[in-house]
Amino acid sequence: MSSFASPPHTLADVVVPRRGAAWARDALLVVGFSLFVALSAQPEIRLAYVPLTLQTLAVLLTGAVLGSRRGALALLLYLGQGAAGLPVFAGGAGGIAHLVGPTAGYLIAFPLAAGLVGLLAERGWDRHILWTVLAMILGNLVIYLLGVSWLAIYLGSLRSAIANGMLPFLLGDLIKIAIAAGVLPGAWTLVRRAR
Repeated sequence: MSSFASPPHTLADVVVPRRGAAWARDALLVVGFSLFVALSAQPEIRLAYVPLTLQTLAVLLTGAVLGSRRGALALLLYLGQGAAGLPVFAGGAGGIAHLVGPTAGYLIAFPLAAGLVGLLAERGWDRHILWTVLAMILGNLVIYLLGVSWLAIYLGSLRSAIANGMLPFLLGDLIKIAIAAGVLPGAWTLVRRAR
């Protein structure tokens, strides 16, 4: 049976090479990274409508490390876990209500953002600082676009959605992008040296 990994090498493909059943390795990576995103949602700072967490960093790193298909699948699994009631959403919350509440747009954007960043990583964007920064910005834009749009519908005001669902997060997201831009190219450098 073939793997559902994308043909180009990702960091996960190099660090965890295929041995035996590639589908089993890929399934473990998808499950593991869905749990990584769940853990990143637990430390939170409560704001009016959207909590401040480490989720966006975990979502974008998941896409970059796993690639487009596995990254998107990991986030779809994460959403499924939350919808089933597991305490994986921000602050240990779970349940289908979160997929229609004020943060629904952000949650729905996660697989799309991971898929986009993963696609760019498969093309080598995660190997150089400037390209990594650009990939992370594009991933964040997907999250903001869907998240703020849904929040605007929920609140009935685009201005309020921007004020509550984007502006408080800009500085934190820039810091997260800087972290990713240091971690990913650095990891590739270590992998190359170890070979």
